[in-house]
Amino acid sequence: MSNLNIDAAKVNTYDVIIIGSGISGGWAAKEFTEKGFKTLVLERGQDVQHLKDYPTTNKFPYEFEHRGELTLDIKKENPIVSRCYAFKEDAMHFMVKDHEHPYLQEKPFDWIRGYQVGGKSLLWARQTQRWSDFDFEGPARDDFAVDWPIRYKDIAPWYSYVEKFAGIAGNSDGLAVLPDGEFLPGYPLNAVEDYFKGVMKNKFSNRHVISARCAHLSKPKQIHFDQGRGQCQNRTLCQRGCPFGGYFSSNASTIPWAAKTGKLTLRPFSVVQSVIYDDAKGKVTGVRIADAKTKEIIEFYAKIVFVNAGALNTNLILLNSTSKRFPHGLGNDHGLLGKYVAFHNYSARISAEYDGFKQFTTDGRNPAGGGYIPRFRNVFKQETNFKRGYAAGFGASRYLERDQTSIGASLKSNLLNASLSPWIVSSHMMGETIPKESNFVNLSKDQKDAWGVPLLNVSVDYDENDALMKKDYIEQLTEMFREAGFKKITPNISDQAPGLDIHEMGGVRMGNNPETSLLNKWNQLHACKNVFVTDGACMTSTSTQNPSLTYMALTARAVDYAVKMLDI
Repeated sequence: MSNLNIDAAKVNTYDVIIIGSGISGGWAAKEFTEKGFKTLVLERGQDVQHLKDYPTTNKFPYEFEHRGELTLDIKKENPIVSRCYAFKEDAMHFMVKDHEHPYLQEKPFDWIRGYQVGGKSLLWARQTQRWSDFDFEGPARDDFAVDWPIRYKDIAPWYSYVEKFAGIAGNSDGLAVLPDGEFLPGYPLNAVEDYFKGVMKNKFSNRHVISARCAHLSKPKQIHFDQGRGQCQNRTLCQRGCPFGGYFSSNASTIPWAAKTGKLTLRPFSVVQSVIYDDAKGKVTGVRIADAKTKEIIEFYAKIVFVNAGALNTNLILLNSTSKRFPHGLGNDHGLLGKYVAFHNYSARISAEYDGFKQFTTDGRNPAGGGYIPRFRNVFKQETNFKRGYAAGFGASRYLERDQTSIGASLKSNLLNASLSPWIVSSHMMGETIPKESNFVNLSKDQKDAWGVPLLNVSVDYDENDALMKKDYIEQLTEMFREAGFKKITPNISDQAPGLDIHEMGGVRMGNNPETSLLNKWNQLHACKNVFVTDGACMTSTSTQNPSLTYMALTARAVDYAVKMLDI
C-alpha cells in the first residue's frame, strides 16, 4: 500500500461506525462518544440540525400555499407515502418521495421512510411503553418464532436509563402487563376518556384505560435542560420538528449531546453499500459508502460497526454485505437473514358518539393523544382462536359544527354561531403479527438504485391470525363501547397494505441458537462478533407496544456490553 493510501485509511479510521442516525443510531452515538470513543455516524440523507432546519415549525396555517394539504399532483406522484397520516404540506420535506428511492413489492407494502439526520425520530408518534415478560416469553409460550434470549429483568435497568434522559410522561398504573417506568407527570385524560376508564374498571377485571405514555417533557428536569431542551408547549405540531425540544428526537437530544463530546463525526449524504468483511482477519473492518451527491465510493474503517439503518434497510445492507466467508450476506450462515419479518397491524378502527358530559369540552391540546388500552387478550392464558393480542388507542373530543348549506347573510350567521358537536369517541387497534418465514425481504438480482445498491424486494402480508384478531377487536370494542353507553358505533376495517403502520421489525432476529437466529442476547451477530444490530431488524417478535423505547434500551445495553467485552 502506498503512503498516500495509508494516510487516507488513517483519516477514515474510527473506533466505531454507526450506520443510521435515527432513534437507535442516535443513542449509539451518544453512548460511544460519552465513553470517549471516536465515532462516525453515517446518514444517507440530508443534515437536519436542531432549530436551524425546521422550516415550517412556526408557520401559521395561512402561510402554507395549500393550507397544509397536498395537491392532486403530489398525491398522484406519491401514491405510497401520501397514504401516511404525516405526509402533509408541513412535514413532507422530512419524508421519502416514492420516485426518489424505489423498491420492489412482491406483495403490496407501503414502506414509509425518512432519510435525514434524525430519521423518523422527527416524525414518530412518541408513544413509549415498556415490554413485560408477557411479551418476551410470548414466542416460547405460544410456539412461534424463537425464544427471546432476554427477559424483562435484563432490560429493565436500561429502560430506566433511557427514560430518564429522553423524558417520558406517564403515570404509575401498576399493571403487570405494562411495567411502570421513570416518569415525568402524565397528561390527564379528558372527562369522557376518564369516564370510559371508570366503566372499564367497573365492568371488566383486566381491561384498563390509562393516560398514554409519551416522550414529551411535561415537566423537564435538569438533565433535559442540560440538553438544551425545554418544556413541551402542547402545540401538537411535532412532525415539523420542535424548536423547544419538547419531545425526544435524535436531532434535539442524542446527536447534539454526542457532538458536545468532540468525539462525533456526522456524515450525511452517505449511502451505505455494504459492511466490509475481511476474510483473512475473520471480522468486519469497516463500511463502504457511495456519496449521495457525487456517487464517489469511499471506505471507512473501525473496530466495531453498529447497523441501525432502520429495520428493512438494515436487512438490505447486511444482505448486500457479501464475502467469501458470507456469500449470502453478513452473518447469514443458515439462510435466515431477511426472513421472519413482522409488523404492527393498525388496520381496524371504531368510532361512536356520546351524549353525556355536554357541560364539558376540551381546551388546549394533549400531546399524548389521549388514552391507551393495554393488551388484555390471551395475556394470562390462551382464550381466543388466534395467537397473541392487541393494544388500542382511545380518545374523545368535540368539535364546532357549522351549517354551511345556506348562502349570503344566512351562511355568515351560521358560521359565526357554531355549536358544539356530541362527544366523538374513537379507537384504533395495535395488533401483534406473527413472524413467519413467508414474510421476507431480499435483493433484486437485476435492478439497482442510483448508488449501485440492489433494490429491496418486499414480500410481506397479513394472514388468518391477523383477520381473526381484527374481528375480535371490533367485537370486544363494540361491547366495551355499548357498556359505556356510546351510540352510533361504527367499525372500520381498512384494506391498507402492511407497512403503513410504520413498525416493521425482524429479519435479523435475536435468539439463543446461532442456527435459528442471527443475533445473540447482546444484539451481536453470532457469526461476526464486532457487528451489532439494535434497530427494529433485531426484534424476535413485535408484541403490541410501540417499539422505539425498546430500541433505545437495547442500544444502550449493547453499547455497554461492546465497550466492556470487546477490544476497542
